[in-house]
Amino acid sequence: MELEVRHLRALCAIADSGSLHKAARQLGMSQPSLTTQLRRIEHALGGQLFARERTGCRPTPLGRVVLSRARPLVTEMRALVTETMAAAARATEGPRLRVGSTASRAIPGWLRRLRVRLPGTEISLQMDVSANALLRMVADGQLDVAFVHEVEGSPLRLPETLRRRVLLDREPQFVSLAADHPAAEHPVVSLRDLAADRWMVDPTVDGEWDGLRRVLTSAGLNPPVLHGDYLTAASLVASGEVVTLCQPTSRGRADMAVRPLDGDPLGVRLLAAARTDDELDAVYGELEAAYWEAAQQSPAYAEWLLRAGETRAAATGTLVPASR
Repeated sequence: MELEVRHLRALCAIADSGSLHKAARQLGMSQPSLTTQLRRIEHALGGQLFARERTGCRPTPLGRVVLSRARPLVTEMRALVTETMAAAARATEGPRLRVGSTASRAIPGWLRRLRVRLPGTEISLQMDVSANALLRMVADGQLDVAFVHEVEGSPLRLPETLRRRVLLDREPQFVSLAADHPAAEHPVVSLRDLAADRWMVDPTVDGEWDGLRRVLTSAGLNPPVLHGDYLTAASLVASGEVVTLCQPTSRGRADMAVRPLDGDPLGVRLLAAARTDDELDAVYGELEAAYWEAAQQSPAYAEWLLRAGETRAAATGTLVPASR
């Protein structure tokens, strides 16, 4: 077996994510396929590159040697692909903007504003639960800009080649619960009021499970936690089966309530990233306006902002003390 760039890229993905499952997802392949590929690579090189542990994969001494040589080669190949794709796009296509984002209610308003600001530009959207995957796509030239969230206590791996702009340094995370849940009667919910509930979290979202676990542990709680996507979670929340963390821009429904958590125990940082400042300048104003529009459309978040003594100044797009 001769090693190819794709094999080196797979090794780097496993090392960076610390997990065969996460690496397979980033590479767009199944975990069994990646496991088989890793075994073949290890067989070709004559030694184990990763120690498989209960908590994930850790490079062995041999693995660290291989990775030290593989990373520069992968970086050079990415640069070659990026430059080639950019040159081809300039030669054959009209203007285009490739946007990536983790889930956010600001996306519809952002795209609407971008189409007004950039008439004639082809705008595409790539959604992903992994902020790290989106950032790598920007660095690799597959996306032009990404809007992502960074869970408190779980820093993202921001490629050194990217420029970033922080939209909000700390956005509080709210809780979603059934409308007839006793705690939903209060404007702010204490974790103690949810002690008897089961929680649900999507473990594929970077930092989400670790963040929830820290919050529950700090509160002295150890409830049952189900793993699943948030589309499924919404149905289970409405039926009273689970409660779940949610973004403050989420809107309640007749069968589901959205409430702040007492003390705001978990926050995320919202940021946009691109390869150049010019690319950020071209889209950031529209993103900021779209986010605060979504914030004001969520009654729970709008009330939280007022209680926090902050509101958005329409003329400047900044946060200023609210009038009392």
